[in-house]
Amino acid sequence: MATNPLAPDWLVLPGDANALSAGLWPATMHRAPAGDLVIGGVSAPDLAARFGTPLYVIDEADARARASALRFAFEAEFSRIGTTVKVYYAGKAFLSSEVARWMLAEGLNIDVCSGGELAVALAAGAPGARLGFHGNNKSLAEIDEACATGVGTIVIDSTVEISRVAAAAARHGIVQNVRLRVNSGVHAHTHEFLATAHEDQKFGVTLEDAPRLVGLIRAEPALRFISLHCHIGSQIFGADGFAESASRLLAVHAALLAGGPVPELNLGGGFGIAYTDADTPTPIHELAARLADIVAAECAARGIPVPVVAFEPGRSIIGPAGITLYEVGTTKAVDVSGATRLYVSIDGGMSDNARPALYGADYSVRLAGRTSTAEPVLVRVAGKHCESGDIVVDADYLPGDVGPGDLLAVAATGAYCYSLASNYNYLGRPPVVAVLDGAARLLVRGETIADLLARDTGITAVVAAPAGTDQPKEAIR
Repeated sequence: MATNPLAPDWLVLPGDANALSAGLWPATMHRAPAGDLVIGGVSAPDLAARFGTPLYVIDEADARARASALRFAFEAEFSRIGTTVKVYYAGKAFLSSEVARWMLAEGLNIDVCSGGELAVALAAGAPGARLGFHGNNKSLAEIDEACATGVGTIVIDSTVEISRVAAAAARHGIVQNVRLRVNSGVHAHTHEFLATAHEDQKFGVTLEDAPRLVGLIRAEPALRFISLHCHIGSQIFGADGFAESASRLLAVHAALLAGGPVPELNLGGGFGIAYTDADTPTPIHELAARLADIVAAECAARGIPVPVVAFEPGRSIIGPAGITLYEVGTTKAVDVSGATRLYVSIDGGMSDNARPALYGADYSVRLAGRTSTAEPVLVRVAGKHCESGDIVVDADYLPGDVGPGDLLAVAATGAYCYSLASNYNYLGRPPVVAVLDGAARLLVRGETIADLLARDTGITAVVAAPAGTDQPKEAIR
């Protein structure tokens, strides 16, 4: 069978449209002899029957193993160059109380960037000392709560935050550890990075202005400056961008040592993952080794001690551990210049995965409830929202007999799908379920129409739960 001319160049016609590509799917996922996908020892059809669709599913064993492996790799490589590391799980990728507990149990700290994320981490039992708090516009209330709960580090993002954090720390009688976020002028994305003099963005301060601001921080008795902080981008493959950024940061870091201690350096996160077969992310152990070598060489060249180095991975831990299950509603063959693309419409869409619409992100899809010997056809998996850009999977191949009622699985949706989910078109956000050793448990309850109507103060009627669910009727007050 010939490749469909409508397919993007990177998409390869599969020999078997039922096969699961290595590296795209959670570690425990496989096909049972009957053809259904199994994750964490639980079949996809059973999950859909119990919890409904759309449904976010997270392989707990995979997520925890990735967190542990990443921490171990970075600790081993940076120990080799005579220092230690601090690994913070970037909660913005996906955060629930259970996920926070997993990360803490695997030896990671947690990075939060809002009062809500801070509340989740604290509710999960996270000690304040194991939390980092950053963001470009932290409210006075958020800063006060961070200081009150003993957050380990606060990342200062602008001049005005220096006095705000200092005032909150003094009010609570503490000396607050702070980092200063700087723009290194390096922007990295996937295989490429750009190095410029300045970046036009909302985060951080220029490297040139950093010494002055560090001086202001050091002048505040209630603040303790511990490091520069930089984040160069997301979904990064390779280490070249990190190398350039680290070189620039360490030049300023070395100069700052003349005015006092700088015990740490935070190089951020953004490590990439595979969403399709065309993606080739750098293995974590290779990335850790390369980054350790970079930091060691830059410090040696400047004759300075190697600091404690902090990182903030999120996507690389939780992204590949998650999938989303959908049910097919309709299919529609569309002829384009003599070729055919099959539109497969599902019961979710941009309200549960905004990344394709926001970033043009690509994903991979497979039948989850059966296998098929039908010839592969080029599909575009579309959502149910009233937007032409509501696409979940722009291009992939599925068996040509895919049709209404089929269960689909989309790979690598553990990061930034639930976090960015919305109620567009009055759809409730889907539930999140963890699977482990043949058991499934609810992490985050899905929203019903009754939940959404409950926020509308003009409604006083009793609303019945949607047909086919086990949700009780809820009174709307």
